[in-house]
Amino acid sequence: MCIRDSYIIMELFRNLFEGYPNLWGGGVAHSVLILSLVIAFGIMLGKIKVAGISLGVTWILFVGIVFGHFNLNLDEHLLHFLKEFGLILFVYSVGLQVGPGFFSAFKKGGFTLNMLAMMVVFLGVVITVTLHFITGVPITTMVGILSGAVTNTPGLGAAQQANSDLNGIDAPEIALGYAVSYPLGVVGCILSLLALKYLLQIKPKQEEAEAERGLGHLQELTVRPISLEIRNEAVNGKTIKDIKPLVNRDFVISRIRYCNGDKQTELVNSNTIFHLNDEILVIANPIDVEAITVFFGKQVNVEWDFKNKNLISRKILITKPELNGKTLAQLKIRNDFGVSITRVNRSGVDLVATPHLQLQMGDRVKIVGSELGVAQAEKILGNSMKRLNHPNLIPIFLGIALGCILGSTPFMFPGIPQPVKLGLAGGPLIISILISRFGPQYKLITYTTISANLMVREIGISLFLACVGLGAGKGFIETIINEGGYIWIGYGAIITVLPLLIVGFIGRYVFKLNYYTLIGVLSGATTNPPALAYSNDLTSCDAPAVGYATVYPLTMFLRVLTAQLLILSLG
Repeated sequence: MCIRDSYIIMELFRNLFEGYPNLWGGGVAHSVLILSLVIAFGIMLGKIKVAGISLGVTWILFVGIVFGHFNLNLDEHLLHFLKEFGLILFVYSVGLQVGPGFFSAFKKGGFTLNMLAMMVVFLGVVITVTLHFITGVPITTMVGILSGAVTNTPGLGAAQQANSDLNGIDAPEIALGYAVSYPLGVVGCILSLLALKYLLQIKPKQEEAEAERGLGHLQELTVRPISLEIRNEAVNGKTIKDIKPLVNRDFVISRIRYCNGDKQTELVNSNTIFHLNDEILVIANPIDVEAITVFFGKQVNVEWDFKNKNLISRKILITKPELNGKTLAQLKIRNDFGVSITRVNRSGVDLVATPHLQLQMGDRVKIVGSELGVAQAEKILGNSMKRLNHPNLIPIFLGIALGCILGSTPFMFPGIPQPVKLGLAGGPLIISILISRFGPQYKLITYTTISANLMVREIGISLFLACVGLGAGKGFIETIINEGGYIWIGYGAIITVLPLLIVGFIGRYVFKLNYYTLIGVLSGATTNPPALAYSNDLTSCDAPAVGYATVYPLTMFLRVLTAQLLILSLG
């Protein structure tokens, strides 16, 4: 290879990294190269764990800052577009994920858990405003520190969008505050949960036993199977239709083992007659278990899966569009095929299969019955991954369009001089929650597979974080060293730790929450996946996950809204 060829190759690489001066935006190849490298390096670094803790995709932000510091950047207009588009994809996919459980989370036991999460959000905002007035740090920076301290990227996006709408320019200090406070936000949350364990004098074995029984505020948010022996004379000779009004609880009787000689196990249907000493399998919320047990008789231990080789249980996906929004009673599965739907899993949460429960595309139902009956029911319900794997793009892009319209609509609030806009974070988030929750009632298929939703979400957050990092990189080092940015770490630590400890004590001593439920709620209140992973590692029960999922939708919405309100009211 001659010197001239070497020079041409070096010049090519230099132009790729630094941009072609004669081409728009430094050239498409240049922009794609920089963006791809930032995201790829960030994801690779995100796989590194220290003491089991990883910063995940947030590494993309830090890699973007490094690239931005060395002036390896994108065209300003292209950078802005990709950042906003990535944010829209991210929050919309988050809304689709949390939407189905958003409104049900306020019912029954979920109300208390959401109240505690709201307290965490409120205390964080109060501390942020207090530090702003005491220290004189600009509110834009403080909101960035707040978003990083609670590891909430949509809040960062919402704040940047609100500032852009208010002042017409981006505020890199928001991203700087976020980047500085985020690492300790992850670690600080986990340390707070660990501190609560010792400060509250938790006895792990006792707490885990209570959590597994579904005690506390999860009693109405989970499902539990129990085996009962009928001892109540009033039940003898009656059918399920006769018994339901007497109990006045939501439950499903799946199987029965007759007390006669052969001890045969059968499925329960509308014609099944119950007798004294028969054994039945009941599916119900833990809060209703005691009342149901008292009514029927007493709890017994029965290995149902091995009592009748002719009965099988299978989990089947709802994949037929025409079933979207229909109730279990309308399907007539039990009458037509002699099989029983015992529970419905939606977004990772088990629901009692009551007749009035509306089905949604992507629900996973547990069916018990003969092999032939289950196979026939499977044909009716779909169970076709191929059908589910085909993406429903109309609701996504229609929702994004409606979200942009809603996000651009100004709303007046008393005491705030400027009209408030939900922005490109809040608008799509609200629309996606509403579509995913109410869409099935209007025959709108909003289901996306977990993998498809995750792909859209990860692409969105990767684009957003990469662009935010590239935009903030130029002044990052100077801010940290010369402008007291290192002090922001302390401010972030206060915002992270103090609300969690205060609400942790309130949740334990005032509302008597189980510890594992409590740490799930606190992890959800900070929208902190690493904290949830840590909480799940502490116990084999699903209490942390249920607590997290219960408060996550409302918390995510409030984080986005409060970030904007802080900018608009104090910016």
